[in-house]
Amino acid sequence: MFSVSGSDPRVATCRGRLQTRRCQLNQEINKELRLRAGAENLFKATTNRKLRETVALELSFVNSNLQLLKEQLAELNSSVELYQNDSKECVMPMIPLGLKETKEVDFREPFKDFILEHYSEDAAAYDDAISDFMDMRQATRTPVRSSAGVALLFKYYNQLYYIERRFFPPDRSLGVYFEWFDSLTGVPSCQRTVAFEKACVLFNIAGIYTQIGAKQERFTCSGLDGSVDALLRAAGALRYIHENFTNAPSVDLAADTLLVLGALMTAQARECLFEKLQLQASECRDQLGDQLSLDLAQEAARLADTYRQLYEKMQTEGVINYVPYSWVSLVHVKAEFYRAVSHEYCAAGLLAPEGPPGDRLRDLYQPDGHGEQASCESSLPALGRAHLAEALAAYEEALRLQRMCRELRNKQSLSRLMSVSRERAAGLVAPPADDFDDLIDAPHIAPSSKFQLALTPPDFSQHRVEDLFRSLGPIAVFSAKRHWSAPRLVTLHRHAGGPRRRDGAGDDDYVTKQNGVYISSFDGEYHRSRAREAGRAPADGEGFGFTVRGDAPVMVAAVEQDSLADMAGMRPGDFIMSVGDRDVKWSSHEEVVRLTRAAGDRLTLRLASPMDQGAKSSPNGGRQSRSNQGSVSAASTSSGSTAAARPRRAPSWNPFKKNGARDNSQHRHANLVYR
Repeated sequence: MFSVSGSDPRVATCRGRLQTRRCQLNQEINKELRLRAGAENLFKATTNRKLRETVALELSFVNSNLQLLKEQLAELNSSVELYQNDSKECVMPMIPLGLKETKEVDFREPFKDFILEHYSEDAAAYDDAISDFMDMRQATRTPVRSSAGVALLFKYYNQLYYIERRFFPPDRSLGVYFEWFDSLTGVPSCQRTVAFEKACVLFNIAGIYTQIGAKQERFTCSGLDGSVDALLRAAGALRYIHENFTNAPSVDLAADTLLVLGALMTAQARECLFEKLQLQASECRDQLGDQLSLDLAQEAARLADTYRQLYEKMQTEGVINYVPYSWVSLVHVKAEFYRAVSHEYCAAGLLAPEGPPGDRLRDLYQPDGHGEQASCESSLPALGRAHLAEALAAYEEALRLQRMCRELRNKQSLSRLMSVSRERAAGLVAPPADDFDDLIDAPHIAPSSKFQLALTPPDFSQHRVEDLFRSLGPIAVFSAKRHWSAPRLVTLHRHAGGPRRRDGAGDDDYVTKQNGVYISSFDGEYHRSRAREAGRAPADGEGFGFTVRGDAPVMVAAVEQDSLADMAGMRPGDFIMSVGDRDVKWSSHEEVVRLTRAAGDRLTLRLASPMDQGAKSSPNGGRQSRSNQGSVSAASTSSGSTAAARPRRAPSWNPFKKNGARDNSQHRHANLVYR
């Protein structure tokens, strides 16, 4: 049985309770949506004025309940503290994504029916495979927030590659519906396509990566590296969904939403990188001096500019109504906070005793800034105090934005961080109060970074899985979009001196029926004489009259005219499903040839004919060309003879095929069976 390692069956942890509560809210929202749809239909259908008033009142109650439930879900999605590190230090909180919830799906009956109908196999033999797949999907509903949970989701995603090709034909529906709840609004969405299931699984992979990144210890370089890596992987997964899945039915999978969420994860990765630079700067400030402060100022300006652009994207019409308000507020707070940090570092570098060189000032400001004033060394103290005043004003604005949001107002770690930062900036220099009256406007710091972030796309090859339904055959041939006839059993029997039956053409083949299976006998002396007439060297143990080619599955390459294989109904292009009791759908060419030769004088094959357009043969198709050009392997024949071209002989009695044009000239009534 399949191991469901990496699954957390909702144990009593904070994150487990949060996921359970989110699932309950999703179900309640779904219930209210059904009630609202029914009430709206009743309101449209009725003409009774009193009933319409009653239904309108009920609709107002349902809409109110639905709005409250959506607000509760948004509040749960904004509970970022549950996914943060447990350290008590002041740290800027991250924004992780919540996971999408889904309902359980029963695949037993649809898969069994399809196996019996399409593959003509015993469905009971695949009970364990179906159960393993259902257990895997059930485990993905509650993945642990770690690399084990990510591996579980990747394995399920890779298994969906086989499931989609095995059981979901492109021309009709299997009757399986995948229902997922929107992670942002809680509204359920339902589709029949496996692509929707894949997109939702990838979204949860990105969600777990964001939660892993937010949970890292961000006071060490290794922890910050882990956060950057996880957030970039989350952004790469979101971009992969945006590029490969379209027409999503839910808001969280819409193109605009995915772009915004990907930009959010990229911005948070840059934020972690900036924190790492701050940590390294605190360790080597004595060696690099205050020159490092100006570099950090530009890095902070780049981060603030990134969050400002993200805040503008969140204000667009297709996103602002669905992204939690606390997320938008936190992004706005971060934009102002890091703008303040940028001016604070710039003030520290300008107010240093030595001061920066003139060429460094030109690189620090935008071309439209106060470059001329900055080039004058006498103005450096005033310029530094101007940046300090701008930093204090930006800190005040960030604190005001935090107080305006009800969810952020209670985030104690965020409040402590901004308060400590403001006090640090205020203590940088203590000028007299009237010195601020004649301050110049602080120039705009040029955003710059020495680091380029690259998103990490999902690496599906790291989590290889085995096809649970491998025994159905190679997926390149035996898939839901390919069609073939029902497998038929053919038994070929060759012997010398057996009973004969001659028809008008002088044929010596004898055909009988045993237990519902046609068995062809072979007169060795007669066919050896026919071989001499055709110019072929007679050989002892003349074969069954067919050649094979290819691997997994092996196909009939050519059938010799009027041979046992021809009379038994074998046609070029037939798939060899089994030789005797041995299933050979995955066997190699050499293995099938060995089994055929080892069968002796009695060979039992199970064959299936391809029915797709462009196939070489069909179950009732006519004879194909006997040429063995190119792909036909002479070494694959069980007799070692080739099917050389020769003049066509008079038609012989053959109960396995319909009468052709020549047969109709002799027998006008095609529906008669001649014995």
